[in-house]
Amino acid sequence: MTNAGWQATDAAMVTTLLHVALGGAIGASARYLTSVAAMRLIGPGFPWATLFVNVVGSFLMGVIVVLLAREGGTRAAGPFLMTGLLGGFTTFSAFSLDAITIYERGQVALAGAYVLASVVLSLAAIVLGLTLMRAVWQ
Repeated sequence: MTNAGWQATDAAMVTTLLHVALGGAIGASARYLTSVAAMRLIGPGFPWATLFVNVVGSFLMGVIVVLLAREGGTRAAGPFLMTGLLGGFTTFSAFSLDAITIYERGQVALAGAYVLASVVLSLAAIVLGLTLMRAVWQ
């Protein structure tokens, strides 16, 4: 590859990185606001916000995958939406911390229910998102 070819590739990578960073900033901000809202409305007894963002994020991932596959989209749409926005919005690390915190409080059954609900509902949400969007375009 020529030097000009590498420069074009580097420029595209930097542009994509900026799209991911912007999406991540938006997604992380939305997750933070969701956490604040859940704490104010429901209280600290159960990690509802983390469960919510992971399930909604899984649903949206299914929707976006089908949208991009069917409609195309710009080269930046996938990295911006999926890696950036949804990557910043959803959080496996917070889920893990929440589960261990509940467990360490001695609420073993609740911790198990939280893990089970998070996994099952997130998987169901992505299947729902995929199915819904595929049905729209059939």
